[in-house]
Amino acid sequence: MKWPSSYLRIRVLGAIDYASGSTLKERIKKVSELTFTDEEGNPRKFTWKTISTWYYRYKAKGITGVDNSSRSDKGKTRKITPEELLESINQVLPYFREKRYNKSDIYRVCIKKGTLHKNQIAPTTFYRFVKEYELLKKNVSDNKKRLAFSMQYANQLWQADTMYGPYVKHENGKQVQTILIAFLDDASRVICHGEFFFNENIDTMVNTIRSAFYKRGVPEQLYVDNGSIYTCQEITLICARIGCILRHAPLRDGAAKGKIERFFRTVRDKFLARNLRLSSLKELNKQFTQWVEDEYNNVAHSAIGMKPIDRFGIDLDRIRYLQPDRFNDELFYAEDTRTVKKDNTFSFKSKRYEAPADLRDKKITIRFDRNNENSRIIVYYKNDRVGEAKPLNLIANGLLRRNRRN
Repeated sequence: MKWPSSYLRIRVLGAIDYASGSTLKERIKKVSELTFTDEEGNPRKFTWKTISTWYYRYKAKGITGVDNSSRSDKGKTRKITPEELLESINQVLPYFREKRYNKSDIYRVCIKKGTLHKNQIAPTTFYRFVKEYELLKKNVSDNKKRLAFSMQYANQLWQADTMYGPYVKHENGKQVQTILIAFLDDASRVICHGEFFFNENIDTMVNTIRSAFYKRGVPEQLYVDNGSIYTCQEITLICARIGCILRHAPLRDGAAKGKIERFFRTVRDKFLARNLRLSSLKELNKQFTQWVEDEYNNVAHSAIGMKPIDRFGIDLDRIRYLQPDRFNDELFYAEDTRTVKKDNTFSFKSKRYEAPADLRDKKITIRFDRNNENSRIIVYYKNDRVGEAKPLNLIANGLLRRNRRN
């Protein structure tokens, strides 16, 4: 039998007002005992829980709350994106080599190797996404017509991407696979910054982009894929604040970022092939930085016919550098909103702060360093920086009030 129409649901809800009972629950249960006739003449009865759901939706959203609307994210996975799923699949495909495999085999190996978790995506959803997005087909960009190009000036365009690195000893004593996040300037081929991490998340992305911007200046455009760390709110806000256009490559079009992908191949062939010291993440990054600056940025590149660092230096007068100070640090802070109370205070992480100006009953934006428990709390109102909020000191305020009376 089809879902009840909005008209029928309103009739059921209307019966609640005339039903017997001293409480709302009792009246709803009485209505659940009644039989209603739909538009086609069919008798219909509904449980009291169903009627309760309709009632509270109607109270909250009006007539639209009882419409037969489907979920806005129907057909989509809410815990993993197609890009992340493709990355997980590509990571385990080398395990099969020449062996034959199907979608079930790939899902099983993804779970076994830890590239996916069962609570992220169910097997049936995995199979559906593989089919819908053709994740097992040869790269759809292989036959795409492309033109070789290069930016005219340094810092017109950066490409950024992520690569799986070697296993390194973690502080807990276990061997953990690392993640390399790197930024490459399109015109000069300079590696603006690259760093290995144990985790690929928002914190590591913010740390890397901060280091890159301070080291090589601010690019006009940043070209990335559609992975979760490149589409998160934090990166979008940072680029907007700093005046950098954030662009995303088409889905499953790895060739669109060909220069950074070519650099990763060089990393595998020339850096990871070495006898590296993998005793710690710090030791790995020290060796990588030395290799990048001495043997990649400082050696003639076949595509441009000169050293990347020299080509980058030609355009130094065009580059916009960030000065390392506390105001520029705020460009990389996380952001949240608060409403100031009538006593000109607001709460953040279970602590009360005083607004730096009279902002009572105003909605403000606060910025803070998400990795520092004692971070400065910077207050913005209508996109203007008001100042730094101070922790509420009730005793000091009490003394100030008495001094004013005297």
